[in-house]
Amino acid sequence: MNWNQFIYFAAPSVLCWAIGAWASWRSKSRLAFTFTVVGLLLFFAFIVAMWMSLERPPLRTMGETRLWYSFFLPLAGIIVYSRWRYKWILSFSTLLAVVFICVNLFKPEIHNKTLMPALQSPWFAPHVIVYMFAYALFGAATVMAVYQLFFANRTGRKGATAVVTADSGAEALDITDNLISVGYCFMTLGMLFGALWAKEAWGHYWSWDPKETWAAITWFAYLVYIHLRTARPRAVRPSLWILVLAFVLLQMCWWGINYLPSAQGASVHTYNM
Repeated sequence: MNWNQFIYFAAPSVLCWAIGAWASWRSKSRLAFTFTVVGLLLFFAFIVAMWMSLERPPLRTMGETRLWYSFFLPLAGIIVYSRWRYKWILSFSTLLAVVFICVNLFKPEIHNKTLMPALQSPWFAPHVIVYMFAYALFGAATVMAVYQLFFANRTGRKGATAVVTADSGAEALDITDNLISVGYCFMTLGMLFGALWAKEAWGHYWSWDPKETWAAITWFAYLVYIHLRTARPRAVRPSLWILVLAFVLLQMCWWGINYLPSAQGASVHTYNM
């Protein structure tokens, strides 16, 4: 299995996800579940095949992490749909997955068997996989936040505070809170795995490496959202804007760090540079 065969798995997977999204709009739940799950299985089959071909987890380069992100987005979408039957979530999760798939198709990165010693750790795979799932949940939550900020019906403004009174808006807010809560748990677990990995590889749990610094900033940003939602549940719009900002910070932590001058040659996390 090599990267040139990716299109033969990605195309039918996207087709299945698109049919599943269409079925959700038509209130055909069984069809939505069937096609979405089939698409996930096809996509995961490529990941497993790449894993076997590379003789290592496909988690080293940005292209490889985008591969996992493209898989976890529809997975997060079908989880949300199964729990709350929110019809459009599968459409947005599919659209976001397609974006990352297209990036990998048009800008493939080097995929080989070489794995630096620091990555030859049992903590490597769980650390990155758990993080990618958290990122997918945060992505779905951000889509919900944008929907609430610009499309949901709101009334009763007072200063910077908006009270969501429409049933659809309240439901969307509940879903957002649940996604962030679960995603935050996985993100924290991923950080703990990373600390154990760092201890094994470099002899210390935390060193304020540029990547680690941005991970901490992102972690605190989502913590601010959670605390604000708890302390001021009626301050909806400020909370949602914090959530959007947190997702921007997450992008900096994920891939933006590779372009920062402070990380060039200094960060132990820029494996693909």
